[in-house]
Amino acid sequence: MRIQTLVEDIYEVVRNNGWYSEEISRGFVRELDSRLVENLNGQPTVPSLRLSQMGKKCPSQLWHSIHSAAHAERIPPWVRIKFDYGHILESYVLELIKAAGHEVTGEQDELILDGIKGHRDCVVDGCIVDIKSLNSRSFQTLKDGMVLQDIFLRDYLDQLDGYVVASANDPLVRVKDKGYILAIDKTLGHLYLYEHHAREESIRQRIRSYRDIISIPRPPRCTCEEIPDGKSGNIKLGVKASYNAYKYCCKPQLRTFLYASGPTYLTKVVRRPGVTEIDKYGKIIYNG
Repeated sequence: MRIQTLVEDIYEVVRNNGWYSEEISRGFVRELDSRLVENLNGQPTVPSLRLSQMGKKCPSQLWHSIHSAAHAERIPPWVRIKFDYGHILESYVLELIKAAGHEVTGEQDELILDGIKGHRDCVVDGCIVDIKSLNSRSFQTLKDGMVLQDIFLRDYLDQLDGYVVASANDPLVRVKDKGYILAIDKTLGHLYLYEHHAREESIRQRIRSYRDIISIPRPPRCTCEEIPDGKSGNIKLGVKASYNAYKYCCKPQLRTFLYASGPTYLTKVVRRPGVTEIDKYGKIIYNG
């Protein structure tokens, strides 16, 4: 079978009843357990660079993720549930690939590129495939080919570069110069297969740069994006920077205000917002 027909082949499987066999059920449970065990068992891991972390990030954030791991901001329970839901969907999609009759090998195989380890999702029909659950906006951006306009999709391509280049000598991988993202819209259920040509020099340069950053004795300058917060004169962290688990390490004077739409992280306050302010531990400082 050809990977180019993957989505339509999966849709054809789902159109018909009876595809969910006992064998697929066992595979689904194994895959789901593999994806969730590290996230749910609570076991601490030794901080290290991983191929999954090769997306572009603030140098200070990267340094703190290795040297100040204990200071990482705790993920809220609802965000943890969202991530776990994504893992469940991705495991389900993997079993749909198998049910559609496509060749699946190399599941969660460990890879090493220039000393950096990672685990790929799988090899489908001889091609590296990374399965991702996306919100509807990111899914449409991917489908429209506007990947570089999405800060999180760009990170996924960097990860995929690492998996493809690290698999160059793997006999399971017959297509050596490109990989694929199989995306599922976690709201609407649509699937889309995105082809990506690997950028070997780019990922190797990223690895060299990141190794240099974590080797220095003190954190480098923070480059977290800061943008105006409306017309108030206040300055806030950009969207991606707001997800930085070490943003309070990068910006010790950071102030957090709880708007109805979610928290806003201000690096400069000219006019105090009339909403609740909390500290980095979630304790209320000002009840607006």
